[in-house]
Formats: sequence, structure tokens, C-alpha cells
Amino acid sequence: MASDQNLHHVLKIGIIGAGISGIAAAKQLSGHLPVVFEATDSIGGVWKHCTYTSTKLQTPRCDFEFTDFPWPQRDNSSFPSHIEILEYLHNYASHFDVLKFVKLNSKVVEVKYIGDENESYFDQFEIESREYGRLLRGRPVWEVAVQTNQSPTLQWYAFECLVMCLGKYGDIPKMPKFPPNKGKEIFQGKVLHSLDYSKLDEADAHNLLKGKKVVVIGYKKSAIDLAMEAAQANQGPDGEPCTMVIRTLHWTVPSYWIWGLPFFLFYSTRFSQFLHERPNQSFLRTFLCFLFSPMRKAISKFIESYLVWKLPLVKYGLKPDHPFEEDYASCQMATLPENFFQAADDGRILFKRSSKWWFWSGGIELEDNTKLEADVVVLATGFQGSKKLKALLPQPFRSLIQEDSANLPLYRGTIHPLIPNMAFVGYVESVSNLHTSELRSKWLAQLVDEQFKLPTIENMMEKTRKEMQVMKKTTRFYKRNCISTFSINHSDHLCEDMGWKSWRKNSWFSEAFAPYTCQDYLSHK
Repeated sequence: MASDQNLHHVLKIGIIGAGISGIAAAKQLSGHLPVVFEATDSIGGVWKHCTYTSTKLQTPRCDFEFTDFPWPQRDNSSFPSHIEILEYLHNYASHFDVLKFVKLNSKVVEVKYIGDENESYFDQFEIESREYGRLLRGRPVWEVAVQTNQSPTLQWYAFECLVMCLGKYGDIPKMPKFPPNKGKEIFQGKVLHSLDYSKLDEADAHNLLKGKKVVVIGYKKSAIDLAMEAAQANQGPDGEPCTMVIRTLHWTVPSYWIWGLPFFLFYSTRFSQFLHERPNQSFLRTFLCFLFSPMRKAISKFIESYLVWKLPLVKYGLKPDHPFEEDYASCQMATLPENFFQAADDGRILFKRSSKWWFWSGGIELEDNTKLEADVVVLATGFQGSKKLKALLPQPFRSLIQEDSANLPLYRGTIHPLIPNMAFVGYVESVSNLHTSELRSKWLAQLVDEQFKLPTIENMMEKTRKEMQVMKKTTRFYKRNCISTFSINHSDHLCEDMGWKSWRKNSWFSEAFAPYTCQDYLSHK
């Protein structure tokens, strides 16, 4: 244990991270006076520190709100900007007096397990039939070392329970690897990751791109937003085009209307999700899913037909070969910024397909030996959130985290069965990550208060294994815990654990065909 001189507090609950998940967890656990450690100078997480000027939410605001704190003008159909989202989060935290729990500029640099010394790591695997145990044991289980801006001395805190809300994005960029003498060291221009770009102020970002030949590596949301910013900075006769180098195509959507029908009809109602496989389902449901597979394929084709008609995907060679459903099931679908393809039509955004590329002195070279000249290369190649988590967890628990995967086998998306007295919020994705985090925070608060008990470790491991099998089976792009095709069923289980009604609507028709939103989980009724 840390020396008494440096051990400042012994408390019940510590929360690491003050993004949306950390604030949601702090609000629900406020009765236990949690301490929230935030490494930066502000709450907001990825929305504060990893966004671009043009970044907007990918869902309407009414689908991205806390149950007890509706957006002002929530019926506004426009997607809020990152500035609006930060303002909304700050207003929420202020309204519920959550900010008093947050310690800014407080970076957690080390976590130690100080639980039962007689319980070895191997015991946890050999006795999987045992109970997980209470989250609050009445004695410290974890010690946390915190580095602040005010003091070079580490401050130590001890907690009965730790809640990890570090997130999967930001902090640690995923960098491509190159053959010898073909890396960025031979390139005479500037190379930066999208994470570095997002930390520039508006003026510096504009100056970096204006009048420059920019190459953006990638074709997910960050890459698309970056290409759009480069196109906007290079308007006019002196502007240079931005080239996107794409390895894997994904479906993109211009709006949430498909052939005049609202998008939620296809994936966000109980009826639409009934067509999809879900974890731990019965043999009858498995058989019905097999029978319904032609309908699922028809829905995917219906959406694809609209996107090919609406967008110039064929013209630019951007039509994916895989079904739309696979992108939706892996949470890879991205919404396009306004005028994206108009910029392409104007020649300000170009597209190149290549599975491999490397640097040369004047730019990058593709696998077909095409050389692209570049002044700036921006790598929108993703993040390594698992490495951030792995670096904090002590052994032997660190070995439970896969190095190159954002997948954690979390029971109810919150508890790792083999890591005692620790919860994870924000590691499960859906159409609305805010809703996903808030509902799991409510579930966690009731678990902390012992309103219900967890199954045995063995039972939890088996259920999480089956859940991950379903996600892997649904899409070839399985890389993270995405529950978008069975999110209502996932919420049903959380409600049942808490003693809530799982069916939340007022009528059978609404239950079947109306979308499930945050407001459906406002209370236990």
C-alpha cells in the first residue's frame, strides 16, 4: 500500500475519465460521493479534445440526450456541432451538481490491486463457479496514483470500487507500419495523425491545409471530416485538391431518410430487431432468424439501392461490395458532412483505392506504383483505446486485455467477470452511445446498492462469450462491442435485472413499430 504520507483519501468509488460516460456514471453514483479523475482541463472527453471544426453528431439530438435532461429545441432535426454537445454536457453536469466530484488536470498514472492477498490470479480462473462478490466490500481494493499540475508528487487514493471511463478513442493513435526506408522519415512534408490535427486551433488547422496538397489516409468518419476541412480550406483558384487513400470501403449515409421512410424503421424498433440474431436466444428464435434472413437481406438491399441512387458512389468507385447491414452491425456507418460530394464534383476531393502504401520523398506511393505528391499527410487510421486501458491495469489483469482489440468481454456491457470490484462504462457501442452509457450507469448504481445480484463468474463468462459470437457472426468488421442490431434486447436485460418493465411503450403498436429512445428509460415504470 502507498505510504500514509502520500495516501490522501480512502473512498468508496473512483471514476477515471470525465467524458460523457464518466459524467453519466458520476451522476448515477452521486449518492456515494465518487471522485472523478480527468487528465485534461475540462470535461467532455473526445468531444473536447479530439474533434475538428466541422465535426457534428451522427444522430439527431433527440436520440442523444440524457433521460432527465432533454435538449432545448430537441425537435430540431439538425445534427448538433461538437460545441453544442459540450455545452449540453456542461449544462447537464452543472444542473445535477456533478462537477463537484471532478478533479481536473488529474492524470491517473498507476493502478494497484490491494484486494485479498490470499486470492491468487489463478484461483479466479479455477473457481469460476464462485460468486463475483459485492462491488463495495467495506475495505479498499484498488489504489490509484494521480499526477496533478500543482504538484510533482504523486497523490494516492484508495477505493473500494473503480469505474473505468477512459473511452476507446483519443490519446493513443494507431499508426501504420512500413517497410525499411519507406516510412515517414524519408518524406519531406509534414505527417500527423488525426489526433494531432484535432488539437490544433481553427487558425492553425486552416493554415496547415490552405494551399497544400493534402493526402488523407482512411475512409471512416474522421477521414471524411478531414477531407471536407481540407476542401473548405482550398476553395478558390489557388486551392489544391485533397486525396483520400482508401483501403476498405464503408457505406455512408447523407441523412436518416431512406426512400422517404425514416431510418429507424429498419433497425431501431422492436419488430425490426426481432429479425436479427441476439445472444443466448432459444432454438426457436434461431430457427426464426434463419427463416427471416431473406427479409434482412432485402432491407439491406433496399437501403443500398437508395444510397447508390442518392450518392455518386459508382461514379467515384466508392460502392462497397459488402451489405449495408454489416457496417451497421459493426457501428462503422458514417454520416456525410454537407456538400461532401459537391466538393468531389468540384475536384477538391479525389479518391484513390489501395490496400498498401508507403512514403517517398515527395509524398506517398500506392501498391500499383502510383506516386501521389503531397505537402501534408494526415493519418486517419484510428486509435488504440485498448492500449490505454492495458497500460493502466496491473498484472495479472492486464493480460486479460487484447492488445489490438477494443473488445472486452463485459457482462451487461459493464462488468468483466475476472476483474474484481471494477466496472467499465463506455465500452459498448450502439446508435446512441450516450444512451448506452447512461442506462448501464443506472444498472451499475443499482448493482452497487445491492438491488440485485450478479450470476456466477462462469455464467457471466458464458453469456459474454455468446454475445461476442453473435457480433462476430453478424459482420466481417467485428472489432469492438457493437450491439446496434440487438440494442433493445440488451436494454431489456438491464431493465429486468433492475426490476423494471422491459417493454416500455404504452401500446402494442408503439412497442412493435416505434423507435426506442433515451426517453423510454426515464423511470423504472
